Amino acid sequence: MGEARRRVEQGLPPRKRKTQEGDSSRFFSWLPSAESPREQFYAITKLGAWIGIGLLAVVWIVVRFVGPAAGWWIPADIR
Repeated sequence: MGEARRRVEQGLPPRKRKTQEGDSSRFFSWLPSAESPREQFYAITKLGAWIGIGLLAVVWIVVRFVGPAAGWWIPADIR
């Protein structure tokens, strides 16, 4: 009788696979990066993306509305 059948008959859960210590949280086995630095990287890039979106909106408002209203330039579609 196999190990799996014996465990089922005894009402035990399936055996967990053995992993090397520290490998379970790695993104790639050859890359020495655990979950914490990966999550930090995601958080920083998300923050950077939102900052970029905000700056893009501010620049667009200045170019489209503030500059022409202040007389700094005339938009090409108004000429």
